[in-house]
Amino acid sequence: MEIFFADEVSGKCVSLGQEESGHCVRVLRHRTGDLITVVDGQGTMMSCRIVDDSPKGVEAEILETVEGWGGHPYSLNMAVCPTKNNDRFEWFVEKATELGVDVVSPIIGERSERKVFKSDRCRKIAVSAMKQSLKAKLPVIEDPVSVRDFILASREQDLKLICYCFEGESQRQSVQKVLEGLPSGSRISIMIGPEGDFSPEEATLAIEHGFIPVHLGPSRLRTETAAVTAATAVYLHFIND
Repeated sequence: MEIFFADEVSGKCVSLGQEESGHCVRVLRHRTGDLITVVDGQGTMMSCRIVDDSPKGVEAEILETVEGWGGHPYSLNMAVCPTKNNDRFEWFVEKATELGVDVVSPIIGERSERKVFKSDRCRKIAVSAMKQSLKAKLPVIEDPVSVRDFILASREQDLKLICYCFEGESQRQSVQKVLEGLPSGSRISIMIGPEGDFSPEEATLAIEHGFIPVHLGPSRLRTETAAVTAATAVYLHFIND
């Protein structure tokens, strides 16, 4: 199924950007009169008919719309420390988008090896993953903030979790246990630290602000693996309800 992304929708008309238009016309050979499927990144899928097949800007008439297409019954904000190797963080963004995530918040911790992060490439990867996984909702890729600032500005959520090693302590619960009984429509925020983990001060601050410490099993996971594992746990909890 071919899916195109357009962030310009006006009335009964949709306009594809230059990159999407070039792919539609030059690569896939669509022409005026052809039917195409377009998503707006806000949750709506549109069945459209091309009225202008310019490779610089395809215009299409909207014939039918489907709200909430490919959506998920929860809201998930993954706050993850960028990895030293940027490809690994981009892999996480791709997989989390495929599973179902609403916001990706890059956070910079005291022990982070990467202190600078640019969001533009991750946004492009999220667009591709959204289309590939048959979704119409594009996750928001936020600009990076410090772990402390993220905690202090943490949104009102139904559940806030921090994945932290807590070496030698037993206060952590499994993420599956914490998710038990959580109903559809719940808003969830999960923090994943850098390879060197959150500092004790960051973990303490998070707990003071309502974050529940959880673990993802006995294996020592890389940051991006832990982030995808947490997103998968949420996804499986709700689709199995």
